[in-house]
Parts: sequence; C-alpha cells; structure tokens
Amino acid sequence: MNTPSSATLDLPAAPAGFLDKERTIAGPGFNRWLVPPAALAIHLCIGMAYGFSVFWLPLSKAVGGSAPLACPADMSLLAELFTTSCDWKISTMGWMYTLFFVLLGCSAALWGGWLERAGPRKAGVVSALCWCGGLVISAAGVYLHQMWMLWLGSGVIGGIGLGLGYISPVSTLIKWFPDRRGMATGMAIMGFGGGAMIGAPLADLLMRYYATPTSVGVWQTFLTMAVIYFVFMMSGAMGYRVPPSGWKPEGWTPPASQAQNAMITKGHVHVKKVWGIPQFWLVWAVLCLNVTAGIGIIGMASPLLQEVFGGRLIDENLGYAELSAEQLAAIAAIAAGFTGLLSLFNIGGRFFWASMSDKLGRKTTYSIFFVLGFVLYAAIPWTGHMGQLALFVGAFCIILSMYGGGFATVPAYLADLFGTQMVGAIHGRLLTAWSAAGIFGPVLVNYIREYQLSLGVPRAQVYDVTMYILAGMLVLGFLCNLAIRPVNPKHFMSEEELKREKALAHERAAAAEVHGTGSATRTPMALVLFAWAAVGIPLAWGIWVTLQKTAVLFH
Repeated sequence: MNTPSSATLDLPAAPAGFLDKERTIAGPGFNRWLVPPAALAIHLCIGMAYGFSVFWLPLSKAVGGSAPLACPADMSLLAELFTTSCDWKISTMGWMYTLFFVLLGCSAALWGGWLERAGPRKAGVVSALCWCGGLVISAAGVYLHQMWMLWLGSGVIGGIGLGLGYISPVSTLIKWFPDRRGMATGMAIMGFGGGAMIGAPLADLLMRYYATPTSVGVWQTFLTMAVIYFVFMMSGAMGYRVPPSGWKPEGWTPPASQAQNAMITKGHVHVKKVWGIPQFWLVWAVLCLNVTAGIGIIGMASPLLQEVFGGRLIDENLGYAELSAEQLAAIAAIAAGFTGLLSLFNIGGRFFWASMSDKLGRKTTYSIFFVLGFVLYAAIPWTGHMGQLALFVGAFCIILSMYGGGFATVPAYLADLFGTQMVGAIHGRLLTAWSAAGIFGPVLVNYIREYQLSLGVPRAQVYDVTMYILAGMLVLGFLCNLAIRPVNPKHFMSEEELKREKALAHERAAAAEVHGTGSATRTPMALVLFAWAAVGIPLAWGIWVTLQKTAVLFH
C-alpha cells in the first residue's frame, strides 16, 4: 500500500473551500481561548433538547384551547401522528426525547469519522442547518397540526444536528488543551447541560408574547428560536480553529506524572478498530450505566419529590393523595424549583468534575462517581421516609453533578486511552451508550413505578425499589471501570498509518503554509472578551432565572 511521504502532508492537492478544514488551521498568533466560547455557542443552542417539555402543555391544548379535545381512547399511535381533529397527548409528544438521544448517538457514531476529516467548522454548519431546519419543519407541523412533522423535524433531522454539534468541538478542544483535557471538554459540554436553562424560559416568554385566542404561540416560537439559534450556531462554527499538527502551548511540557501514567497512551488508535478493543466496551458500559441511573432521576425528579414528601413540603402532615388542588399547585411550584436546582448542579458538575479529573485521573474520577453514587442512591429512601428534605435534596444534587460530570469527563478518558488523533470519531461511537441509556433509564423507572402502584404500594414508597436497582447498576459500573487497563500497543496505528490519517484529515505542520490563511497576528484580547460575553451573558441570565425558581424550595 502506498502511503504519502511527510512532504505530502504540507502540500494541498486542490484549493480549499471556505468550510474545509485547511481553511481553519490557526496561525501562530491565535488565542486558543477563543475556541471554548465557539463550542459553547453551539452547545447552548442544541442543549434546548433537554428543555423541549416546555412546549408539551401548550401543544396539548392547541386545538381545543382551554378545553382540550381528547383523542379517542382507541386511536392508534399512527393515527395520532396524522390527526388534526384532537389534541396531542403529552405521553406521545414525550417520545421526542427518545428520538433526540437515539438520533444523537447514532449520528455521532455514523459521521464521527467524517467529522475528523471535514473539520469542526463544516460539522458545525451542518449541525446548525439540521437543528434550526428541524425547528422550522416542526413549526410547520405545529401550524398544520401534524405530529409526524414534529417528529421528523426536531426529532430526526434535529437529532442528527444534535449528534454532529455535540461532538464537533471534542477533538479540537483536546488538541488545543493538552494540558487541561478535562477542563476544556467540560467547558463545552457544560453548555449542552445549560441549553435548557436559557431555552426553556426564553421559549416561555416567546409563547406568552405570541399567544392569541386562537393560537398557543408555539409555531411562532419555533421559528423565532430557529433564527436566534442559527445566528449563534453559525457564529460558533465560524469561530472554530484547529491547531497545527503537533502544536503545544508555549512553554508547556507534559509533567513527569503524566508522562509516567500508564493510563495516558502515547499512541493513537484508529476509529475502525475500537469495536474490537475491550477497553472501548468497558468505557461504553461505564457511561451507559452512569447515564441510565442519572437520566432516570432527571425524568422523575418533580413527581418523585411531590409523591415522597407530599404535604410536608408545605408544612402539612398529609399524603400526596390527600392534598387539595391549591395545595397540589403549591407543591408543584416547589418541585419546579427542585428541578431547577438539579439543572444547576448538572451544569456545574460538568465543569467541576471534568476539571478535577485532570488532577485525579479519569479512572479515579469515575470510581468516585460510582462509589459515592451507590451510597447516595441507597440512602435516598431513608431520607424520604425520615422526612429529611435537606439530605434528600442534597443527595440528588450531588447525583446530578456526577451525571453531568460523567458526560464531560469521558472525552478526556477516551483521549487518554486511545490517543487524540481520532478521539472525536471514537467519542461519537461511544455516544451510542447514551442512546441506549436514553431508552433504559426512563423505561426502567416508569415501568417499575407503574408496577408498584398496581400492587397498591403507597406513592411515598414506590421509588424505593427503583433506587436500590439504580444503586446496583452503579456497582456494575464500578466493576467495569475497575477492569479498564491501558490499551495494548498492538492496536495503535503505525507511523505510516498515522501519517496517512493525518493526510486524510488535512493536517498541516504550520498554518502559514496553507493557502496563506495562517496569520502571525496576535488575537486581540477584546475579541476574546467579546466571544466569552456573547455566551456568558445568556448563560448568566438562564442561571439567574433558575435561581429565582429555586428560591421557592427554601421558603
């Protein structure tokens, strides 16, 4: 097999287009701190997938208005996708979450290899077109009252945009921050967790603005958010730059502890080989089990708090079933604050735990997730029965921080094990674990709850068995993490294979040699500050709104 010589790596075969990877190679004066806000701009937009439930209640009365027109009990799901004569059921719309995360994992796995060669800018543009185009199709579906268009638009096409947007910055950030791999990916993936914090209240404001006696304002909100998100996502895509091959921060050399760490490989594994490497499947199981437990908690956080504590949330010694309509509304507001608090810890955990993993190591960090998680899950039934609200809420907050931290830490874990050359593509394949967890978690929790209720178990106790099962899953996760060892060198690419892959990935040793696009001009600090403000101000607003809702918990 013929392989290109090292000289070939510096000579492009044809002029590069504006979106091609060659045009995104940074010059020596580029400030790497411009890349995280570019990644955040995309992740904060696609993270609205977590907040889509804000549309369900308005859409459930889009036809009947204040008196929703229920579909016939015997109407099939297929008929419900096409009907225009009755209102959609929230349970049917809830399938959007499954579509989101299944398509996210599948698209990331299918096109992760293409992304490594096409570069983050092109992937970011495609992500923007899919996510925002999906919102436009969904708007048409709402206007025409065709649920299949909602599923196709945001669920399928938008889900593909989610996958590409989610993994687009991973490889680039890890290469820009070899000294802080965890922190760098944590910053970007923090944005995905924070997207709903901005998007949900924004959507609520827009629906109130557009609502009329004949419209709930959802389709107009979809179109408005599509425009806003498109501007932000395209700005983020245009802001992406990749470092020249072999780039290192000025004056930085790997510390002796890192150089001697057997878990941090010096080689690079090709994405096509990972299916056959045991370590990949162990990390897959680690992520799947951590996410299955966490995603089950997210889906039932609000009803769980209300059903376990009932009237005790408002200083009334009454069970959930004994509360009046006014009292139910009061505890629902408190549960909304609880959900908001969990979202804050989900976001903060992504940055905190990923940054800590740079010091503790990825394997140790995940061990903490599983050991501490086991203790907290097993303790939750006790805190509920004893009426220890503060301990109950605290346990859930820590659990959600580790749920988010698991997502943010795993790209750096993969880079340590499999090298940085194709870590974005490998991360894409690993996200199939998220797709699986997105099905297992909610199904496991919801069906166990329904089964318990059918047996006559009191509402305050229906979650006990669930918590013990989730705790058991974390024990399995701990064992899988414990079994992870350094990858056998036989799986690494040879020098010739690595050169060939770098050629296919359009890597260059020096940006200034590529079509004259590289520049030695130092990035103005004002531009760096503006980029961070552009993503920081919306994020701060979302956090402030969430804190206001959370304050209800402490009244």
